[in-house]
Amino acid sequence: MLQHLIVLPIVLPLLVGAGLLLSRATSPTLRRTVSLVAQALMVAIAIALVVQAGDGTIRYYALGDWQPPFGIVLVLDRLSATMVLLSSLLGLLACLYATAGIDETGSNFHGLFLLQLMGINGAFLTGDLFNLFVFFEVLLIASYALLLHGGSKARTLSALHYVVLNLMGSAFFLIALGILYGVTGTLNMADMAVIVTTLDPGRAGLMEAGGLLLLVVFGLKAAMLPLYFWLPRAYAAASAPVAALFAIMTKVGIYSILRVYSLIFTDNAGALADLGRDWLWWAGLATLVVAMLGVLSARDLRTLVAYLVMVSVGTLLTALGMNTIEADSALLFYLIHSTLVTGGLFLLVDVVAGQRGKAGARIVRSRPLLQAGLLGGLFLIGTAAAAGLPPFSGAIGKALILASATPEQQIWLWPLLLLAGLCSLVACSRAGSSVFWRTSKAEPSGERIGVARGIATGGLISAALMLVIFAGPLANWTKATAEQLSNPAPYLESLLGKDAAPETAPPLKGDVS
Repeated sequence: MLQHLIVLPIVLPLLVGAGLLLSRATSPTLRRTVSLVAQALMVAIAIALVVQAGDGTIRYYALGDWQPPFGIVLVLDRLSATMVLLSSLLGLLACLYATAGIDETGSNFHGLFLLQLMGINGAFLTGDLFNLFVFFEVLLIASYALLLHGGSKARTLSALHYVVLNLMGSAFFLIALGILYGVTGTLNMADMAVIVTTLDPGRAGLMEAGGLLLLVVFGLKAAMLPLYFWLPRAYAAASAPVAALFAIMTKVGIYSILRVYSLIFTDNAGALADLGRDWLWWAGLATLVVAMLGVLSARDLRTLVAYLVMVSVGTLLTALGMNTIEADSALLFYLIHSTLVTGGLFLLVDVVAGQRGKAGARIVRSRPLLQAGLLGGLFLIGTAAAAGLPPFSGAIGKALILASATPEQQIWLWPLLLLAGLCSLVACSRAGSSVFWRTSKAEPSGERIGVARGIATGGLISAALMLVIFAGPLANWTKATAEQLSNPAPYLESLLGKDAAPETAPPLKGDVS
């Protein structure tokens, strides 16, 4: 059974999600139970995959026993295992929060939620660019419906914007795939990585065009400037558990850039080596600047958290642009931190808004909160971690990224990254003082956080502390993951065999493990 573990993060949510969509007559309690049990199993499977990947071996699963490069393959390494565990854990806690009642404000919540997780996990595990496109479409279709869950004018407007931009992105993705397939005759990433080393100058130009078009598509998914416009409105309008799950959506774009460009456009790719990496550096810095302005201008807690997500995107893009093992290791540490903490903040803001009456999530004076001490403490930890203040995990992640920069890069990165942290701190302090201290004399009211919502919100925000406690082992894991990414030879040998690679590529260094 261990050899089939790789496919379970895709098959399990597909079967359970489809079953929930087809069995609409079941009771809410049964739907919730089935969904939570399925996602708890996904977390257990993801942990098993991390343990498997820990030995450094690249494993693949050939569907229908059609071997690469001709069949559909799923590939397990340290990076894919890490991302599947992250998405599964985030999904479980976000879904737990939804069972407090949000899941029943619309139809088919749990089925759609599981299908989106299927698409996310599939994108992390696939070894084929066309199937990366397929899984992108699965997660996007589910996200369209989830964004509208509960219904409102704001959600409808933001969903329209979100859908149009992503449909354009899907069209560009298909065009890029057509160009790459026409040049190389394959869409298997390992096979393409071998073929790209033998291209003549004429075909290399087309390959460069296709690769840069892919970079635009992944940049749109990651909300990179100037392709970020969909993010603040969509994240602020979505219901809390959906927005929390969306915290990993931008990371799918970051992952795709890291995977494709560290595997295909390596030093062996000649003129195509490190394609677009320099652009990522400057795009990351520009995204940071825009995110700072957005954080300072936010007049709503949900919008504030959405721009904190953008701050994390800009930070991750700058680390991607550095293109070193140290920077990729720091990137992965910060990615885990930002996904969990911002996901928890989306849940927390929903609880706060529910206890403020008509003021909701707006940063204005209102009545005192029913659980001001508890919620204020969680808000302090979450926002301090997001701003990068010690002793929380955000400070460690940012310190690792700053330490990995070269002296020339530090001239730009240090002031901008520290200024982004200062702007985040100022904005969060202003919001916290308005919500928790500048209150009227009215009696507090509203709904208490409850057990399910408390576990979900506290569980995600506690990552700001847990990642500090386990910072050593986690940093060692992310460093090993970055080192594995820096040497694609074992990946190619595992999928294509040791005999095939030397015929079409320069000698490969390293072994499969």
